[in-house]
Amino acid sequence: MILGVQESYCLMTATAAQTNEPQFDQVASVLDLFEGNTHAAIGALLAELQFVRKQLALCEAGMSVGFTRGWVPRFESEGGSNV
Repeated sequence: MILGVQESYCLMTATAAQTNEPQFDQVASVLDLFEGNTHAAIGALLAELQFVRKQLALCEAGMSVGFTRGWVPRFESEGGSNV
């Protein structure tokens, strides 16, 4: 079974809650990295998204459908936001 990002995040959150481990706040971590500068944080994340999409396009061009057993990369998330 292949899980989407949202499902795997929910599983990770549920697992952390069950084991009483402190939960990792990704948003706070990114904002700390950019010293609270939300504009810089969003800009860096969008640049990273663009890089990852280019890498995905390269992979798509270089692999056959048989290699991935029919899986084809998608550039949009299941949530429908196309940033």
